[in-house]
This record gives sequence, C-alpha cells and structure tokens, in this order.
Amino acid sequence: MSADKTTSWSYTEGLPVEDETLLRARERSHELGVSAIGAATGALLSVLAASSKAQTAVEIGAGAGVSGVYLLRGLAKHAVLTSIDGDIEHLRAAKESFAEAGFPANRTRTISGRAADVLPRLTDAAYDLVFINADKPAYPLYLEQAVRLLKSGGLLIINDALDQDRVAEPAIREASTVVLRQVGKAIRENEQLISTLLPTGAGVLVAVKR
Repeated sequence: MSADKTTSWSYTEGLPVEDETLLRARERSHELGVSAIGAATGALLSVLAASSKAQTAVEIGAGAGVSGVYLLRGLAKHAVLTSIDGDIEHLRAAKESFAEAGFPANRTRTISGRAADVLPRLTDAAYDLVFINADKPAYPLYLEQAVRLLKSGGLLIINDALDQDRVAEPAIREASTVVLRQVGKAIRENEQLISTLLPTGAGVLVAVKR
C-alpha cells in the first residue's frame, strides 16, 4: 500500500465520532475482555442496515452491544434485532447498551447459547440481515446457517474477513486465517450470493442473497 493509501485508510478509520452511549458500551467490552468492532466498521453497519431496509436481523456474537447499537441505529424504526451469544454476561452488557441507546425492549431479542445450537432453531428465510462476528472456527457453519436464514435480497455481513490482514498473505497458515480464506472462497463460489470484500476495519465481507 502506498503512503497515500495508508494515510487515506487511517483518515477514513478515524472519521466517525462516537457518542457517550457507544463509548460506555466500549468500556463494558474492555471490562469483559471482548474485542469490539471499530467505529468505521460500526458506521458501515449502520449504513448497510439502513440501505437494506431490514425488518428482521440477527447478530452472531453480541459482545457488549457495540455492534448491536450500530445495527439498531441503521435498522428501520420497528425492526427487531436478535443477538446470540454464549456468554450471559455479554448479553447482559449488550442489553444495558441497547437500553442506554434508547431502544425499547421489544426492538431486541437476546438468546443465550452456542450459536451452533441456536441458529438451526431459527426459521428458514425469515431474516433480512445476518451479521457474523463470533468464534472464527465456526464461521463455515455460521455461513451455511446464514444463507438458510436469509430471505431473497437479504444481506450477509462478516466481520474480520481479512483476519487482521493475514488472509492476503499466502504463506500465513494459521487456523483462523485458513478458515477465513475458505469462507471467502465458499461465498464467491455460491451462486446464491453476490459479494464484495471491503478493507474497512479488519475486513468486512458483504453479500446479498439472490
């Protein structure tokens, strides 16, 4: 990357300014040892959620609510976000963040449990948006479930799709990097999906179900 490109990337990453609600959600993330999405990735989530006009959304990996607040701020007024996380403390923190952001309880549904167990219980083709931001070894399973859950025209978003910039380096064979390469390839080869990969944050893969 040229110096100019690096400067532009740093500029765009630092452009969004977060309010007190998001800063407190980040504090909760830090206290719980959760790696929250960056502000630029969050802003992208809000834009994608708004442009999709989604009424039903699922996020796999609630963290402490940072991503959920960004999604809810982009979603339609009466849209509902379902947040899945295996850690009850993460969900409790996320619910605090949602409440502080002013979203009524009926706008969110939190489900405690392993996403691998929860996702198969959700209804086929019932969701407009699925955001994946959880344990990378399970991404292939999450991808399979996301395609099943999405309606035609539904939006799939995968965070950290470049695995901290390791995916583009062929010599790097770490387990998480290999998984992300496989997931990216599977999405590109899936005739049900139209996709693109953005360099925002640690890489955001976006796909639309035909």
